[in-house]
Amino acid sequence: MWTREARVAAKNVEYTNATPARASGNSGTAMSKKPRILSAQTIARTRLFRVEEVGLEFANGTVVHYERLSASPRGAVLVAAMLDEDTVLLIREYAAGTHRYELGLPKGRIEAHEHLLEAANRELMEEVGYGARELRHLTSFTLAPGYFEHVTHVVFARDLYPQRVPGDEPEEIEVVPWRLSNLKALLAKDDCTEARSIAALYMVRDLVRELGDAAWARSR
Repeated sequence: MWTREARVAAKNVEYTNATPARASGNSGTAMSKKPRILSAQTIARTRLFRVEEVGLEFANGTVVHYERLSASPRGAVLVAAMLDEDTVLLIREYAAGTHRYELGLPKGRIEAHEHLLEAANRELMEEVGYGARELRHLTSFTLAPGYFEHVTHVVFARDLYPQRVPGDEPEEIEVVPWRLSNLKALLAKDDCTEARSIAALYMVRDLVRELGDAAWARSR
């Protein structure tokens, strides 16, 4: 939950949804009809995930059973916060999946009461110590759509101001400013491997180039 101070600081935030339309990758009659769900049952559950067994019937009559990881329908946010027109704020934090410290963009799940852009601003305040007056939803990524339901929403943030609110991190997170003009060196680092962050950084680099210097001057 946000503190009163955080809510006041976020009052003047400009929220913009700018998700581009996606063209369908399906072609032909057989591929345009999704399989029919015959059954779905939970076979395991944890604090964050639910494993489902799903019975499917394809258009050609084939019946199969898949297992999939179901996550929160709200998903998570990944925030590319720009300190200036060439500097993005990364964080280095412990990743339990790889048992090492990873360098990437701030991120976190969307709470039940939040719009995704509100969640992005909150995560930014918790993990980086900044809020943003302008936030824009760029796109949404899946991780492993063959078996994982989770969706991550990529948010572009700029016009930053200092603002920190308490979060649930077990230790202080290191904030690492990095120049978009030097992404090649970032990708050469052993601790920058997360595909979501890498893809989002290239998207943001292209967006910043499109915005141009005039747009940044107006935001100051």
